[in-house]
Amino acid sequence: MSGTPSFTDALAAGTVFLDGGMSNQLASAGHDLSDELWSARLLAEDPGAVTEAHLAYFEAGADVAITASYQATFEGFARRGIGHDRAGALLALSVGSARTAARRARAARPLWVAASVGPYGAMLADGSEYRGRYGLTVAELERFHRPRMEALAAAEPDALALETIPDTDEAEALLRILPGLGIPAWLSYSARGDRTRAGQPLSDAFALAADVDEVIAVGVNCCTPEDADHAVALAARVTGKPVVVYPNSGETWDAGARAWTGPATFTPEQVAGWQESGARLVGGCCRVGPKTISAIAATLRRPA
Repeated sequence: MSGTPSFTDALAAGTVFLDGGMSNQLASAGHDLSDELWSARLLAEDPGAVTEAHLAYFEAGADVAITASYQATFEGFARRGIGHDRAGALLALSVGSARTAARRARAARPLWVAASVGPYGAMLADGSEYRGRYGLTVAELERFHRPRMEALAAAEPDALALETIPDTDEAEALLRILPGLGIPAWLSYSARGDRTRAGQPLSDAFALAADVDEVIAVGVNCCTPEDADHAVALAARVTGKPVVVYPNSGETWDAGARAWTGPATFTPEQVAGWQESGARLVGGCCRVGPKTISAIAATLRRPA
């Protein structure tokens, strides 16, 4: 829309609200996501469903839609018989679907689109994105990520979401690609305690992005809310940049039973503490739906 501030300017001015989990929103609408392509399958088969999921979050109070490209890769699509050109079009469609939702949303505030760049392990669809250390060099990871990042950048999102990154090798590869794309990005690790999921100190992981001008926020996602408590302050201290945080609900995924177990521990009240510690991009990841995003936005937009 005319006069809309840039995403970078909005982040500098105050808190910006992210959406919640794409997969749980699609599943709640009755879509089967057991396929290896996960939500990316719907880009090919039912893109309207993706738009509706984005729309639900915008109307709940989210300012930013994260695209359904987390598991969308040229290699993953190729395994399903989808050629390179069509795969590139589907990556662009992930941005277009979110733009369509923004146009349809009944919102007077600015709305933005962040193109999701998930980790290498998401393409493998074997859970290795929560372990990292794939046995690949930084250069090999760079070769994997570059074509997808270039395709997403060409679709002109407001930002790239380098998200759920499990280790510093993959972060280094992603950061090598950013210069020249012309799109700002946030870098968000998947963490456990004070370490990446691969076991490296989060302080070292955050420091990689401290001097990268294209990175406008650093933080964590797809972790427990409790792990986020420590990570937000650490990211702010190490990088001096705005912090991004969007944890899971707090429930635990049982891979054997293929089901979520335990209680949800993410409460809207927690985000006020993250904001005080430097968080400027706040939302939810797995199992966090529109109702929670609405409560988060209401909590932090409430006049003091």
